Amino acid sequence: MENYYIMMALKEAKKAYKKNDVPVGAIIVKNNKIIARAYNRKEKTKIATHHAEILAIEKACKKLNDWRLNDCEMYVSLEPCLMCKGAIMESRIKKAIYCVKCQKEACNSVKKEKTTEFIYKKINNDAEKLLKTFFENKR
Repeated sequence: MENYYIMMALKEAKKAYKKNDVPVGAIIVKNNKIIARAYNRKEKTKIATHHAEILAIEKACKKLNDWRLNDCEMYVSLEPCLMCKGAIMESRIKKAIYCVKCQKEACNSVKKEKTTEFIYKKINNDAEKLLKTFFENKR
């Protein structure tokens, strides 16, 4: 199932790419069911916190009518940034699985917390290629 959820996160990332935003997508799953999905909208909304992970967390909280996302997992196409890692931990998501490692130093500066496990799984190169193409076209 992990591969399927990663592919769904990548599908969201492609939506961001088409809208000229950094191609990152996120899916939140509870009991093997997708309860939220989102993609980066920072460029579109001009709001710094509109990362895919944050938007997915907001949708999941509304869906469950609770800020605690216990027993939920997040699948995201790029390793979450420091802000998003904090939000993932605060919302008590038990596991976040991503398929592209972030190259920014800030992504790696969070200590491992007992409440959230961050797992890198390179399932395919599509998410990495999408990010690379996006930034190559920007430069």
